Amino acid sequence: MCLAIPAQVMELLGDGMARVDMGGVSKAISIALVERVKIGDFVVVHVGYALSRIDAEEAELTLALLREAAAMETPS
Repeated sequence: MCLAIPAQVMELLGDGMARVDMGGVSKAISIALVERVKIGDFVVVHVGYALSRIDAEEAELTLALLREAAAMETPS
């Protein structure tokens, strides 16, 4: 299964790249597919590419659901 994960843009690197925070993990991704990305924006990331911009509320809701799903799969 493939997932697209919300991430917050922390730094614009130039050449269509940005550094994002993905739940405490810093990663360089391409933002070439999304127009006018700014520091602080939330984007949906799949295989190293930002696919779209989302608002903070949607990002937090999605991250909470992913944490909940991960907790259900953890053996007790």
